[in-house]
Amino acid sequence: MFATVEEQQDISVKTNSPELDILYQDDYLVAINKPSGLLVHRSWLDTNATEFAVQKLRDQIGQHVYPAHRLDRPTSGVLLFVLDKDSARHLMQQFVEHRTEKRYLAVVRGHLEQGILDYPLKYQYDKIADKKADITKPAQDAITEYRCLAQTQVPIPVGPYDASRYSLMELIPKTGRKHQLRRHMKHLRHPIVGDTSHGDGKHNTMFRDNFGIHRLLLHAAYLSVIHPKTGQKIEISAPLTGDFLHVLSEINLSDTTQLPEANSV
Repeated sequence: MFATVEEQQDISVKTNSPELDILYQDDYLVAINKPSGLLVHRSWLDTNATEFAVQKLRDQIGQHVYPAHRLDRPTSGVLLFVLDKDSARHLMQQFVEHRTEKRYLAVVRGHLEQGILDYPLKYQYDKIADKKADITKPAQDAITEYRCLAQTQVPIPVGPYDASRYSLMELIPKTGRKHQLRRHMKHLRHPIVGDTSHGDGKHNTMFRDNFGIHRLLLHAAYLSVIHPKTGQKIEISAPLTGDFLHVLSEINLSDTTQLPEANSV
């Protein structure tokens, strides 16, 4: 059995990767721009992984940290940690009660405009972590707002078409179901590029072969919470970096003023 997040604080992890990009830090909270591919903490999902956000950030700032919410391994962007248990309880309650605001950027297949999807989702059970869970639970409410920031057509055929269409979307989850954005985009038939579980393999292959994209093109660009001590609203933005930013330029989706450019608090 894997250690709890608290127990993992004392686990030593060797790392040769660069330091994490800290977006916000005070005596109670710290937020990072998590790279795609980095696990938040040790997990059965990959027993061979040697780097984890919890341990890397702990070593970087020299104190224990506790993740306030989830961010899937393939997703990059804002990941918030708390530095004490009282703040942890306060923040976790905000997430449970949907009193936070999250905004994501995603590249999806096809041209999608804007709308609100209200489509309940059945909980996705993990074979190991949820092997004793009640799998008869009904579908849970799941709501996602979405709007198009830019559209493009790439002159590379995928399937029977001479060119391929894509949209840069802002996705705003109003609920917090597992893989909600990825599953909702699949339901709309506009899957997120790079999604190996809910996406389109042909388009994933095209991006991998032509643009070197080996990741999910989903980025947690913005998070707002109420500070657990001051009661003030805190807004944190995570700029796009690396391969995500590069591929937007390659497929002419970067010409928008609505991309996060700098951290804001």
